[in-house]
Amino acid sequence: MVIRDVCGAPARAVLLVLSALVGAAPAAAEPVSLPGPTDAQLATLRGIYEDLHAHPELSMQERRTAGIAARWLKDLGFEVTEGVGGTGVVGLLRNGDGPTVLLRADMDALPMKENTGLPYASTRTGTDPASGRASPVAHSCGHDLHVTWLMGATQILAAHRDGWRGTVMAVFQPGEEIGEGAKAMVEDGLVQRFPKPDVVLGQHVLPFPAGQVRLKSGPVLSRSDSLKVTLYGRGGHGSGPESTVDPVVMAAATVMRLQTIVSREVAMTDGAVVTVGAMQAGTSANIIPDQAELQLNIRTFDDRVRDRVLASVKRVVDGEAAISGAPKPPLITMLGQFPLTVNDDAATQTVSQALKRRLGAERVQPAGNAAASEDFTVLARAWSVPSVFWFVGGTDPALYAEAERAGTLNALPSNHSPEFAPVLDPTLRTGVETMLAAAGPWIAPGDPGPGAR
Repeated sequence: MVIRDVCGAPARAVLLVLSALVGAAPAAAEPVSLPGPTDAQLATLRGIYEDLHAHPELSMQERRTAGIAARWLKDLGFEVTEGVGGTGVVGLLRNGDGPTVLLRADMDALPMKENTGLPYASTRTGTDPASGRASPVAHSCGHDLHVTWLMGATQILAAHRDGWRGTVMAVFQPGEEIGEGAKAMVEDGLVQRFPKPDVVLGQHVLPFPAGQVRLKSGPVLSRSDSLKVTLYGRGGHGSGPESTVDPVVMAAATVMRLQTIVSREVAMTDGAVVTVGAMQAGTSANIIPDQAELQLNIRTFDDRVRDRVLASVKRVVDGEAAISGAPKPPLITMLGQFPLTVNDDAATQTVSQALKRRLGAERVQPAGNAAASEDFTVLARAWSVPSVFWFVGGTDPALYAEAERAGTLNALPSNHSPEFAPVLDPTLRTGVETMLAAAGPWIAPGDPGPGAR
């Protein structure tokens, strides 16, 4: 899929005609006149991005990143609250009467080694909060770009207050990768301490052509359940397996049997993924250990399918342990959960029209369902307000087109790959533009915004 005009217009004031196109279109609101980032602003943002990329921080440890975001907001005149939910930052920019729009960016990186070859590639290490082990750290999911996008959007909103009305709430959220950050902010009084937003908006970089944007209403990201399974055996000397119950063999058999759940128990019209992402057992070649550990991840779009898959996982795990003669039943522990990400129909239509006006209809495409997961909707559900989550392309368009012709799209580096590195031109500009455009219909001057209360 080749796109045109992906580099965007030169830096200038871009006139947006923003109206709430929900059902029969109401009278158009007064235009919002918010310029895109200038070349000088983009150069500053690029420097911020490269710094964040070179200094990634693991989930719930984002102190340096949070400090950078907080100082930025304070300098722009936002009311800033730090330490929300641990390392979260909330900034409020009040600009007269009108709706409140929450703009969210996640900040955390991944416990993995980067292999991009970039001059600003991460060489940092940290302590993985899930395992407690030392690990390399890398921004291989793009959250450094998300933070930079929101910083760019807030700069333009603060500098052009004559072009909009209402309140902008900028939320820099910790701990998305482990599904704990949004929940921690809510548990720390997010709803009680800050004004209720009329809409919650967020975006994520993905490996499709840079300059393109994709979104849809309804379910867009799957529900996720992560489990730890501890299998118990009876250890002994490697030379005498007959006197042991080998948990390594038990674990291997369990992994293979788990792969049949989706292929043989889930209908082709339903969607599910069962992944065993980690298997750990033993310390030496000639010692049969007394236990093995598996870590599983399950993705579904339907609660009925989820319940069936979870029940099947338990049946398989218990069955393989019984067949192996395990001395006691396996222990299954829930590690973390992500909710289903569902875009509000009316709000999504409003955002879609705004994006098309700003970027051009050819650059705004429908999104498909993705098996990835997010805790973004936890924020919206805490207030019971609409939310919209969309995707911004970060792959070089020429490289993507060549891979599409060759049938090798799956070989392109994607999120969580050690080679994942979004191209900054035009991805950096596009993400700032989309955040401004999406917020526009709610904060248009003289208009109470779509669905405003």
